[in-house]
Amino acid sequence: MRTQKRTVLMVMALCFLLSCCTLLAFGAGGSGEPAAAPASATPAAAPAAAPAANPTTAEVSERVDDMQSEIERLRNEVSEIERLKSEVIQLRQQLSATPQPLTSAALVQDAAAPQTGTPAAAAAPATPPPSAMATALGAINVTGFFDGYYAYTFGHPTTNVPSTTFGNPTTFPLATTGFSGAPATLVSGLRAFTSPDRQFGFNLAELIINKAPDADNRLGFNLTFGFGNAMNVVNTTEPGTLAFSQYLKEGYLSYNAPIGKGLQIDFGKFVTSNGAEVIESMTNWNYTHSILFTYAIPFYHYGARAKYTFNDKVNLTGYIVNGWNNIVDNNTGKTYGLSLGVNPTKTVSIVQNYYAGPEQPGITHSAGSHWRQLSDTVVTWTATPKLSLMANGDYGRDHPLVVAKPSWWAGVAGYAKYQIDPKWAAIARYEYYDDHAGFTTGVAGHYHEFTATLERKIAGNLITRWEYRYDLSNNAVFAENTTPEKHQSQVIGGLIYVFDFKDLK
Repeated sequence: MRTQKRTVLMVMALCFLLSCCTLLAFGAGGSGEPAAAPASATPAAAPAAAPAANPTTAEVSERVDDMQSEIERLRNEVSEIERLKSEVIQLRQQLSATPQPLTSAALVQDAAAPQTGTPAAAAAPATPPPSAMATALGAINVTGFFDGYYAYTFGHPTTNVPSTTFGNPTTFPLATTGFSGAPATLVSGLRAFTSPDRQFGFNLAELIINKAPDADNRLGFNLTFGFGNAMNVVNTTEPGTLAFSQYLKEGYLSYNAPIGKGLQIDFGKFVTSNGAEVIESMTNWNYTHSILFTYAIPFYHYGARAKYTFNDKVNLTGYIVNGWNNIVDNNTGKTYGLSLGVNPTKTVSIVQNYYAGPEQPGITHSAGSHWRQLSDTVVTWTATPKLSLMANGDYGRDHPLVVAKPSWWAGVAGYAKYQIDPKWAAIARYEYYDDHAGFTTGVAGHYHEFTATLERKIAGNLITRWEYRYDLSNNAVFAENTTPEKHQSQVIGGLIYVFDFKDLK
C-alpha cells in the first residue's frame, strides 16, 4: 500500500512540474512582445524594457533545465520502485511454492494476516482473543483427563495371585470357572492400577482445579479429584478408611512467602516426590507402572512442604508429614523428608529424595531404631532432541516391632524413549527389584520386568499407547489359569483424552 501511494504522489509531482514549465515558458514569450510595442510611443521606456526582458528569459531557461533534471531523477526513482515491486512479487511466489509445516499457530497467523501490506506486517503473528471460559476463569486453571484401557494376559489367570496389589478388585461374581459357578479372579500380578484382566478397564479420570501463587497474588490452591481403579489402590491403605478421601487425589493450599526469590509453602494432601513415575499414566513414558513405583515408594503424604528455588539449576524442598499414604496418622511420630533438584546442564537433571520417620502403628517419635527410611534417585538425560534416557534407583528399610531384624528392599529401573516424529514415540523399560524379606510385595524374592511401548498421538488431546510387558520372578507369584507360575506376559492398549476448560469457546 505504501509503495502504491508513493508511486501516485510521484506521478502527480511530474504532472505538476510539467504544467509549471509550460506556463513559465508561455509567460516568457508573451512578455517580450508587449515590451517592444510601446517603444515607438515612449522612447525613454525602450532602453529600460530591453535589459529587463533578456534576464527573465535566461532565468526561465535555467529553471526549465533544473526542472527537467528533477523530472529525470524522479523517473529513475520510479523505475527503481517498480523493480523492487517486481522482486517482492517474485519472492512471495517462491514462498507460496515452498511447503511449510502445518501448525495451529501458522493457521492462526495466515487467517489474521492482511492480504496486502509490508512483509513485516504479514509475518507478525496475531494473538487470538481469549475464549469466554478463559476470561471467566482468569488465573484459575481447570483441566482434566480420562484414561481407559484393555488388558489381555496370555496365561489367563483365574485365581488371585500373591503379587496382586491391594485395592484392585479380585473377585468378579459374573465370571465362572468351568461349570462350578464359582467366582473367578481375573487379575494380573505386579500391576499398580491395571490388574483387572481381559476386559475394558477404567484406570483414572481426573478433574484439576488449581491456581499457582506468585509475587502479585501470594495465595494459591490445588484441588485434584480422581475417579477409577487407581483411586481405589492409592487410598486403600488409608488408616481413615477408603471412604475418607477416596476421590481426593490432592488438596492443598499454597503460599508464596516473600523470602528471597520466593519460598512456596504447601499444606494438605499431595503426591510424593519419590520415583521416576507418577499416578497419571499420561505423564509417564510407559502406560503400565513400574514395580518400583508400585512397591518401593509411597503414593502420597499429608502435611506441609516448603520449596525454595535458588536459580534455574538448584532447588530444595523440605517435608514434615504424617507418613506414607495416610491422612489419619497411625502413630504419634512424624516423617521428615528432603528433596534436592539439580540441573547441572540443560540436558541433565538429577533429583535426590530422602524420607525417614516412624510408620508402624503405635510407634512413638523417639523410637528411632524402628523408623522407615527411603532413598530415591532419579537421573534424566536428553541425549539428543529425539532420544531421552532415565534411571531410577530406590533403597528402603523398616523395622517392625514384631520382627527381630529390619527388612529392606532395593531396585533399579532404566528407561529409553525415542521420539520418531511429533506423533510417534517408542519407549523401553527394564527394572530389577529385590524384596529381601517380602516386606513390600508379601513374598520375598527377586523380580524382573521388561516393557515395550509404542505411543501414537491421534490428535493434540488424544493419546494412545500400545504395550507388551513381561514379568519374571524366582517365586511362583503369577498364575496360568489356576496354576502358579514364575512369569507373566501381557499386552495392553491405553487411551487417554486430555482437556482444558480454557480451550472451550
